[in-house]
Parts: sequence; C-alpha cells; structure tokens
Amino acid sequence: MNFDFNIFAGQPGLPTLWFAAIGVFFIMYLILDGFDLGVGMLMGSKFTKNEKERRLLLNTIGPVWDGNEVWLVSGGAALFAAFPIWYAALFSTLYIPLTLALVFLILRVVAIEYRGKKNDEKWIRNWNIALSVSSFFIALLVGALLGLTSMGLPINENGDRVGGAFAWVSLPVLLGGLGFVGFSLVQGLAFIALKTDGDIRHRARNILVRWAPVLLLPIVAWVLALDFTTGNGVSWLCTILAVVAVLIAWISAKGGREGRAFAGLTVFVAFGALAIFTAMYPNVLPSTLDPAYSLTVANASSSEYTLGVMTFVTCLSLPVVFVYQAWTYWVFRKRLHVDHIPEAHDATELAELPTK
Repeated sequence: MNFDFNIFAGQPGLPTLWFAAIGVFFIMYLILDGFDLGVGMLMGSKFTKNEKERRLLLNTIGPVWDGNEVWLVSGGAALFAAFPIWYAALFSTLYIPLTLALVFLILRVVAIEYRGKKNDEKWIRNWNIALSVSSFFIALLVGALLGLTSMGLPINENGDRVGGAFAWVSLPVLLGGLGFVGFSLVQGLAFIALKTDGDIRHRARNILVRWAPVLLLPIVAWVLALDFTTGNGVSWLCTILAVVAVLIAWISAKGGREGRAFAGLTVFVAFGALAIFTAMYPNVLPSTLDPAYSLTVANASSSEYTLGVMTFVTCLSLPVVFVYQAWTYWVFRKRLHVDHIPEAHDATELAELPTK
C-alpha cells in the first residue's frame, strides 16, 4: 500500500485535466443513470403489485432518464478525442460486450416508448420484461467496462490486446459489472422512496434497508481491491469518505429520511469512483502482462493543441448541460402517488378513430 498524497507531481497538465474530466463524466453517469437503471430493473420484478404501480415507477424517471444518458455519450466521446490510444485498446478488446450494450440501450428505449402504446396485458408484460432485462445488462456491461479499464487488460508494448475475443473475461468484469448492478438497484430503491408516496414508498425503503449491505458488497470489493494493489493516500481518503457516506445513507433510510439516504448514496458512489480513478492514476489502462506496457495519461493522450481546443469548447458547453439538468430535476421534484396515474388507454384504438 502506498499512502502518497502527491500523486499528481511530474504529470502532464492537460492530459491530467482530461483524465479528471472523463472521470467526472462517468461519475455523473453512475450517479444519474444508476437510479433509473435500478428502477428499470424493478419494472419486471415482483416489487410492484399492479400495473398502476409500474406506471408510477416509469413516471418517476420519465422526465429525466434519457437526459441522464448524455453523460455516457460524453464520456465515450471525450475518451475517443482526448485519449485515442486508450479508446482503441479498450473498445477493440470489448467489441462484443459493447455491441451487446448498444443493443440493450436500444431495446430499453423501445421498451419505454412501446409498453404504453397498447392496453393489452401480454403486450405490457413483455415490454416490462424487456425493460427490466435491458436495464440489468446495460448496468452489467458498463460496469464491466469500468472494471476492466481500472484493473487492467492483457495488452503488449504496442497497446494491442493479447489473447482471443474473450480475453476480457476476468474477475474485474465480475466486480465491475455486479458492482454497478448492485448500486443501481440500491439507488433505484432510494429514488423510489424519495419520489413516491404511499405503500410503494415504504416498501422501497424497507427493501433498501434490508438488502443494501448485500447489494453494495461487489462495488466495495472493487474499490478495496484497487486500494490494496495500486492505491495511494488520495484513494484511501476517498474510500473512507465513501464508507462514511454509505453508513449515513443506511441510517437515514432506516430512520425514514429518504432525501438524506439518496444524497448519501450519491456521495458514496462519487467518492468510490474517485477512489478508483485516483488509485489507477497515472495509468489509464494498466497492462496485466507487464506494468511497463500500461497506457498512461502521458503516452495515450492526444496532442496539446487538441486538448486545448477541447478544453475551450467544454468550458462553454458543460455549464449549459449542468443548468439544464438541474432545472429538469427542480421542475419534476414533487412526489408521485398512484392516484396521480390516470386510467390506461389503447393508443391503437385512438389511431383508428375517424378524422374530420
């Protein structure tokens, strides 16, 4: 273990800045898309008692779920532009799981849009299952990507993967994938408890209190594995703050303080992800073959000119994204109850009505 706090000394400025920016993009994705993926997973489960409750869940994330995904797109685009060698090594290795992730992202959108178009029990049930399955696999595959990039791949001195198409199958895949799935379920339950009222609110809070310690074990193991292998003083400090935050969240949930519980879980994943990114720094993609082959912020980044232009454009556009998303969450901040959900109608029947 290394408890050095001066981890940024001697590292290039703009590449380090963009490593931090990519970290922010993915942390924002974990925070914001985590809870709506969790809600999506619960849509096909026995957590809800009837169709009105399932429609209630969908309405809690309806105004925000697609905007939350902007952070995944931004993170991938920034990775491509700022660290093309990192992007090439990671995405070429993960071609199969990332293609599957894209398929499930599309399926999730279609499920959300199509499930309410026909008031038929079988139709709705099938799309609920599609939404639940796609949400699960998106969380699993994105978590696997982050787990691999933090704990390493078998890459040689040229940055090329060594091994076959399934060289990525490893323990980091399991920790990263299950870590994000578990956190998404917990954060989804916290969001439901925060955004709804009535029986479903209390049900979500009770399940959260009972299952959070188990569901969060993989992400805790992921962070600690990095701390004990490549950690430093900064990563250990972030880990301690994450542990404090999750304890506050659990105690708050137990006491019925849903807002504080949701905020505590948000701080937990933010500091947990910070611990991961600072533990791997200055590596951006460690090599499991030889540490000398690892991709770093220095040898995997674009030119200073490219990073400078990106910094200028990002400084102009990023505040707009923050303001817009903050405004959206403020407008749709009130709790929802099943009584707010109108009776279902059949869009196909409306389409058959005669027009003048």
